[in-house]
Amino acid sequence: MSRPPWPVRTVTGLNLKLSSCALAVRDVDEALGFYRDVLGFEVRDDVAFEGMRRARVGPPSQLDVQILLESPGADPDVSPADRRAIEDLMAKGLLARLVFVTGNCDATFEHIEAAGAEVMQEPINQPNGVRDCAFLDPSGNLLRFTQPGQVVLAPASRQAHATRCRQAP
Repeated sequence: MSRPPWPVRTVTGLNLKLSSCALAVRDVDEALGFYRDVLGFEVRDDVAFEGMRRARVGPPSQLDVQILLESPGADPDVSPADRRAIEDLMAKGLLARLVFVTGNCDATFEHIEAAGAEVMQEPINQPNGVRDCAFLDPSGNLLRFTQPGQVVLAPASRQAHATRCRQAP
């Protein structure tokens, strides 16, 4: 494995935050309906220009985060073959993945399932203490909903952890 072309080091003081991300959607109206009416997101803008349409949505509790909903290959420089490839990946649920934090995974699951979204994973407890579930949005983008929790080590893991801690210098 080759090293990256930049030096690996710890960087302090950058304070980077995610501002926006883009999701390819088959139908902007259908996507808006899901993100606004099912997930409760705000529509930040909805713009049509040069034969294309893009809309930005975001959680009301995170005014500085936006999800851009746009048609596959919205860039006019995307070739028809690339646009088809994007659509094929969307159809398989392989193109995009968003992860949201929720205070109640089970209630979130029930709400989204009742709205008719395709279930990919019912709520389960993960080994890292997180409870999560997953759905596909109407365009096939994978959405995970995680509820942080306490990490509970199995008895064998607790024993190994205690042994490592005692052996640490």
